[in-house]
Amino acid sequence: MGRMGANMARRLKEVGYPIVAVYDARPEAAAGVAAELEATAAERVSEVSRLAEVTFTIVTNDAAMRSIYFGPNNLFEHASGKLFVNCATVSPAVHVEVEAEGAQRGAHVLEAPMASSIPQAREGKLYMMAGRRSRRLPAG
Repeated sequence: MGRMGANMARRLKEVGYPIVAVYDARPEAAAGVAAELEATAAERVSEVSRLAEVTFTIVTNDAAMRSIYFGPNNLFEHASGKLFVNCATVSPAVHVEVEAEGAQRGAHVLEAPMASSIPQAREGKLYMMAGRRSRRLPAG
């Protein structure tokens, strides 16, 4: 969850969207936010995609992004027909990898890095740049 994810979830709940599950590498962080939002504190990231139709992800770096999508008990375990919105600012190559794997599994994946911070998340005023690649870009 982190502070950014927690404030995004708070705002979404506030305006009427159901928050069904949250996950954090630190279980105590997920438990606190889950209790506040009346959601499930997922023990594994795969549980989030099992429970939710739309999953927002915000991670710190490429390795963390690969971990939640390609590691053990990953988000793509329950991907078919689901939407994944990746809000982290990570390398374009990782976004391409995630989108390609999502397509293979019948999921929709959007790249949506943010140019805002925690106050904007809480106020519902995030500036996101969303995109979806329809094909792999040539090298160079």
